[in-house]
Amino acid sequence: MATRAINQMTITADASFEVLPFTRTCRHIWEDGDHVLIGVSPGNSYFSAARIAGLTRWATNRFAQVDFVYADLHVDRMFAAFGHTREHAEKRAAKEIKAVRRRILKGVTESGPPQPEIRVRGLSEFQSNPVYQLLHRRVLHFLETDEEFREGCEQMALHFVGSKLREGESVTAEQLRVCFDYMAAELPFFVDTPSILDVPSSVAAYHVRMPLTDVLFARGGGLRATRNQAYAVVRPEATAPGSATDHAPTERTVDERRAA
Repeated sequence: MATRAINQMTITADASFEVLPFTRTCRHIWEDGDHVLIGVSPGNSYFSAARIAGLTRWATNRFAQVDFVYADLHVDRMFAAFGHTREHAEKRAAKEIKAVRRRILKGVTESGPPQPEIRVRGLSEFQSNPVYQLLHRRVLHFLETDEEFREGCEQMALHFVGSKLREGESVTAEQLRVCFDYMAAELPFFVDTPSILDVPSSVAAYHVRMPLTDVLFARGGGLRATRNQAYAVVRPEATAPGSATDHAPTERTVDERRAA
């Protein structure tokens, strides 16, 4: 898959996080400050309660609404595809999902006084949402019909399963299928969160750049993010090597934007 060069514009959000909107349009949506969605994966040590607390303080200072959405679909199938018995896979998945929800709620609670604009939900809670259902069907359709989109999904899958395979092993067709189903459950929120959650615009925030970012936000056809959907890498500032944050514009807070 050809990679398109996009000039990411760094924003120094505060002393804790560095923000890199993917395109100029993503930067504008970021500045609107309507909504941010923070996706959380179970079993990912990056998302500690302390990290969630920091992200919550940062997000509520800059966005009118904040959603934490954690993956709780196909987790048991993922464990089963990589060698666990069905019973063990189900138990481990339930444990991991319960743990990630507990960490998010703990982090949100520790971030400060309760904020009505913060919501914490699992992907499974959107399965009855008609917009989510439509977007999910579109994702599955493009997985079958769009070579560039499928290649991007394969790159994401291989990146994810690489650490789970023994030396010399290759990913199996079943493992790849489960990875696709896992990702397809998340991808509607990278395509059109505003329609799913009924918000004016939204920024999908994650701590690394996804291989699918170019496909969804840079190419001219196929499955693409809607014009009011943005993507930004949000990461601890200390992990960004050589970033010229001293020269980056400082964004305004929600209250400052409203006053303007």
